[in-house]
Amino acid sequence: MKHIFIINPSAGKKRSTKALVERIQALDLPCEIEFTEKAGDARRIARAAAESGRPARLYACGGDGTLNEVVNGAAGCGSAAVTNVPTGTGNDFLKIFGKENKARFTDLEALASGPQAAMDLIDCNGHLGIDIVCTGLDARIAVDKDRYNGFPLVSGMGAYAISAVANVLVKGIGVPTVVECGDLRYDGETALVCVCSGRYYGGGFMPVGDNMPDDGLLEALVVRKVSRLTFFRLVSRYAAGKYRDFPDLIWYRQGFPVTIRSRTGEELVAVVDGEPLRAPAFTIGLSEKKVNFFYPAGLSYEPAGKGAPR
Repeated sequence: MKHIFIINPSAGKKRSTKALVERIQALDLPCEIEFTEKAGDARRIARAAAESGRPARLYACGGDGTLNEVVNGAAGCGSAAVTNVPTGTGNDFLKIFGKENKARFTDLEALASGPQAAMDLIDCNGHLGIDIVCTGLDARIAVDKDRYNGFPLVSGMGAYAISAVANVLVKGIGVPTVVECGDLRYDGETALVCVCSGRYYGGGFMPVGDNMPDDGLLEALVVRKVSRLTFFRLVSRYAAGKYRDFPDLIWYRQGFPVTIRSRTGEELVAVVDGEPLRAPAFTIGLSEKKVNFFYPAGLSYEPAGKGAPR
C-alpha cells in the first residue's frame, strides 16, 4: 500500500508545510510526497495513482479545493482511497465527522490505519463533488468572498459576512430561472438551489442535518426569491437545517436530479465543494462513480444521535 501525500503549499504557511513534510518523513510507511503548483495538479497526480491499479491512499493536504481535485482524480477507482489533511481553510466535508474532530485528521498515524467507506458523488455538468453543490445567492457569496479576504482584520467567516451583505443589498437576491426536480417545476426568480451529499458548506452552514453521504440519495433544497428582510430573518434558520419550518419558501426533494437554467441566457454560478463553475444551465445529480474515503478509527459520519462509529 502506497501513501501519497498531495500537498498544496499555498493552502498553509511555509513553516506549516515544512513541519508537515517532516511529520510525513517520520512515518514508518512507504510514503511519497507530491507538491502542487497550479490548478489541476492534484487531480492529475491522483488520477495517475488511481489508474496504476496499485492500492494507494491519497492524502489531500489543503482545503476543500485540494480535496475536490483529488476526489475527481480518484473517482471510480476501487484501488484508491482519499482523505483530507486540513491545512487550508474551510475543510467543510470533514465536519460530518463532528466539527470538534477536525484535528483528528492531522494525526497521520491514526489516519493511515483508519477505516474507509465508499462515498456518493454529485455530478454537476461533469464535475464531481463529495460534499455540496450550490447555485444562486450562496454560490455568488462564496465566489465573491475572496475579494474581501485581503481586507485588514477580515478573514474566514468575516469575508463571508461582508460578501453576503454586498450580494443581498447591491446585487439582489433572486435570478430569473427555470428549476426542475422530480415533480417540482418552478419558473420564476430563484434565490438558491442547494444539492447535498455531505452536510456542511460555506464555513458552517448545515442545510440538511440528517443527510448521509453514502446512502445513494441526494437531498435538494430550492429557495424561491424572498425579500431582503425575509432573507436576513431566514438565513440563520436555513444554516441550522430548519428548512421544514418554511414550506412555502423552501422546497425539499430527495433522490432526483436537479436542472436549473437561466431564463435570460446569462451565466449562472455554481460552487462544487468550494470550486466555482459558470454556465447558463446546470444539471446536478448522483454520479455513477463513488470514491473511497478513509478517516481515523472511532469517528462516525452518522448524524448526531444516530448509530455508532463505522
